[in-house]
Formats: sequence, structure tokens, C-alpha cells
Amino acid sequence: MKLNQIKNKLLHTGVAVALVAGMSAVTLPSAYAGGKIAIDDTKWISLGMGMRGGYNAIQDQSANTFDYSNAFSIYNLRLYIAGQVHEYIKFAINTECFNCFIGGGASDFGGNSQIGLLDAIAKFEFNKYVNLWAGRTLANTERGELNGPFYHATFEGFKTPFFPQDFSGNFPGGFLGASALGGGVGQAGLYGRDNGVVFWGELGVPQPWGTDGQLQYSVGVFTGLRNTVAVGPNQSDSASWAGRLTYNFLNPERNPGYYTSGTYYGGAGDILAIAVGVNHQADGAGSFNSRSDFTGLVTDILFEKVLDNNMGVLTFNGEYKRFWANYSALAFADPTGCFCMFRGQSWTLYGLYLIPHKVGIGRFQPYGRFTSVQPTSSTKRTEIEGGVNYVIDGHNARISAFYQHGDLFTKGLNYAPNALGKTVDKFTVAFQLQI
Repeated sequence: MKLNQIKNKLLHTGVAVALVAGMSAVTLPSAYAGGKIAIDDTKWISLGMGMRGGYNAIQDQSANTFDYSNAFSIYNLRLYIAGQVHEYIKFAINTECFNCFIGGGASDFGGNSQIGLLDAIAKFEFNKYVNLWAGRTLANTERGELNGPFYHATFEGFKTPFFPQDFSGNFPGGFLGASALGGGVGQAGLYGRDNGVVFWGELGVPQPWGTDGQLQYSVGVFTGLRNTVAVGPNQSDSASWAGRLTYNFLNPERNPGYYTSGTYYGGAGDILAIAVGVNHQADGAGSFNSRSDFTGLVTDILFEKVLDNNMGVLTFNGEYKRFWANYSALAFADPTGCFCMFRGQSWTLYGLYLIPHKVGIGRFQPYGRFTSVQPTSSTKRTEIEGGVNYVIDGHNARISAFYQHGDLFTKGLNYAPNALGKTVDKFTVAFQLQI
């Protein structure tokens, strides 16, 4: 290893540790709580926000290709608007800064701060058994997507291949054509969202040891992938179907609707939740000349244990995915474009330990993670990650510093045959704030 690379590693590690540890020596000014305006006994409206940003140093990613890159970025900037118009009817409207991370074009001033619609949900919530959300909302598949970026246990939560709603770059309405993702990309959603409806609820289920568990269900139908005439695979305009079942063996999880969290920092007591999710769309992958059905299956587990005698909190997350899409390898070269969904299997495992005693204004939470992505039509990729969270106010205020080693970053979403990408080291210091 080159001497300057060793020096860079030591420097970036030192910066990360200093920034996180330094927070324990300062106090933060008081913040105003999110606003909620009550109109009458049943009508109200509220406003909130969420922001995530950080610093990355990545091996061999500088302009000269052999030095570490150095970049400060804003990953998310969201405004939350929620309200209730009737005892059983609520709504949620959320926005996102879609180009904050990638930036705009050279002549597109303001393109790097474009705010757009993320969620627009009409919520018909009658009881705990049967409810309906309609509009633009998260597809009900995996815990990772339903956590969203703010409720993962780690800062970079999305490591395994995306479902169609997060693989593409826009909502339905045509076909985008050629793309760096390998061939072409259709439009099947954005940030895990799609336009559709989701029925959800929960049931108490007796267990052999005498207590009731909790079975959460959700069933959704969405627009899914859409293409234009003679371009793209889904020429019949078939819908996309999604479903998810979660069984809580111990304490129930309490989240809005069918959403999830990657950790509760011990606030929900002991948790053992095992889930399975599925997403299917006829002709939902491939190209016009080589179309295929798409089916994605995921199973995930969350185990959180509050240790006795105030000894901290242990958290374990695991996920396994299997995707099927039988398009030909020739689809990657189709001149009309290819919605070349991942096909193969992947898994990720990570464990965290929340130290019980405060240091300054927060608690430290060291963790480790391993991810393996194994496509059937492309090269394999892995990543190891080790880091520490400085938890100030749960998911509302958290600082993270972590190190990653692998080729997930360099190979990205390119699942074409013989995809190239070398193993690199990556150092990150990041924050998230939410109210």
C-alpha cells in the first residue's frame, strides 16, 4: 500500500473519531418543537422537517483516479406536512430535495436544490384491523425500504438490490431510454414510492406459551413499470402487486401505518420480528425484445434485547433477498433500452450495541455489518462496514462515523455481465436531524 494512502487512512479515521467524540464535549441550544395546529376536536395540521448530510473520503475516486476523494454532501432534505380532516381520515404530504446529492447540470442553476413531491397519501384509518392508504406511498416489501433513510439502524441503510420502485429514476409515464445503470431504465417509482393503494392492519395471534403475538399484514397494488409503444417490456400495462407479513413474537412495534424501524434504541422493550415480503409484476423486467415477469422475495428479522441491570441494548438486523427475472443477456444491448432488474440473491447482517451511559449529550453505539450481493448475470460484490453512532435523540438527532471496505460502491447498480469495479476503502462522517 502506498505511503500516502496509509497517511490518508489515518487522517480520515482521526477526523471521524474527533468529530464524533467532540460532540460529547459541547451542548446544543434548545430547539423548537414541530408545530401542530388544532382546528377543532378532530381536525389538525402539523409541520416537520428532516435533513441528512455528511463527508465522504473514498479511495482512488479523485479526478486523478489514485487519490482519495473528499466531498461534503446533503443526502436528504425533507419537509413533512400531516393532518387530520375527520376522525377516520388523515393525510401526509412529504417533499424531498431530489438533486441535492447528485447536483444539477453546468447550466442548470438551482438544479442541485430542486424540491419535489415525495409522498401524497390519503389515509383512511378505521381500526387496527383494516385500514387503507391511497396515493403516492412506499411499496410494502422490505423492512429496509419501510424504514426509509431516517429510521435505519445505520446511516447507509440501503445496501442490497432495489425493488423496482427504487431501481428506476422516476414515476410511470414513459420510458427513459439508455442509462448508465446498464442499457435503459423504465419508470416504476422513485425512492421506493409508487402510485397505488395499500390495505394494512394487525391481528393478535395466541402463542403456545400463553401470550398473544402480533401479526401485521399489508397488501398493495401499484402502477408499477410503464413503457411506451414498442419500447420496454410491459406492453400490457400490467399492475405491480406487493404484500408483506410480519410476526412480532415479543413486544409489538408501533410505527405509522405499515412503516417500520431498524431499531427502537430499547424504547419498545424486547423485540423479535420476522417478516416476509413479495413484489410481482407481469412483464416487469427486461426489454421490448426480451421481456420477463419480475418477482422479488425478501425475508428479514429484527431482534432487539434490553439487557438487565441497565447494561445497554443489543440490536440485530438480517435480510435475505431473492429476485427472479428471466430476460436474455441480449436485453442489456437492446437499443430501445432495458429495465434490467437485478436477478439473483443477496443478504446483509448487522449488529449494534447501545452503550447505556451518556457521554456528553448522547450515547455511543458501535456496530458491524456485512453485505453480499450475488447476481446470476453479473459479478459478485461484498462489503464490510464498521462504525459508531452517537445517539443524541434516537432517530431525530444522530451522528455516525464509519469505515467500509468492498466493491459495492464501485460496481453500484450495474448488473450487466462482466461489470467491473475494484475494492476500495471509504470513510464517512454523517449526521441526521429530524423534527
